[in-house]
Amino acid sequence: MSIPNLITLGRILLVPVVVWAIASGAMWIAFVLFLGAGLSDAVDGYLAKRFHMTTELGAYLDPLADKALIVSIYIALGVNGLIPGWLVILVVSRDIMIVGAVMLSWLVGIPIKVKPLLVSKLNTVAQIVFACVVLGTLGFGYPLPTISLILMGVVAALTLLSVAAYVAEWVRHINSTAAKK
Repeated sequence: MSIPNLITLGRILLVPVVVWAIASGAMWIAFVLFLGAGLSDAVDGYLAKRFHMTTELGAYLDPLADKALIVSIYIALGVNGLIPGWLVILVVSRDIMIVGAVMLSWLVGIPIKVKPLLVSKLNTVAQIVFACVVLGTLGFGYPLPTISLILMGVVAALTLLSVAAYVAEWVRHINSTAAKK
């Protein structure tokens, strides 16, 4: 168990605490913890690459931690009426569709290795920034309606683009592999 993997596990363990903070209305705590989780993501990635501590476990844990945190935050914010339900459905459905496509590929004997696409990385950054802005404005009482609305639009657009890119990638993979058989 490497240091970056321990940091990633810590981020996973933060998820229920952040959700609790949102459910309790302690938005400044949720903001600080979410920001800390985001920084820990950068730190574990830096350490893993810089000091050659990358592991196969880390390759699975890191995206799992990211998705657990983002999906949980969006659901908690949506359930509490702090962000629109349609955005929660869009963000969560995207991740379910990706996992479902990977599982279906394995089940039909045409496994696919998912590589993060640029649009997906941009989508993740936008989702994190939007969640930070929402938690920060709620936690510190300084509303930023225009910025929040713009970021919400960016998240929605990038999420849809990401879904389209992954679906296209999946269809290409399935068609090219099936043609070879």
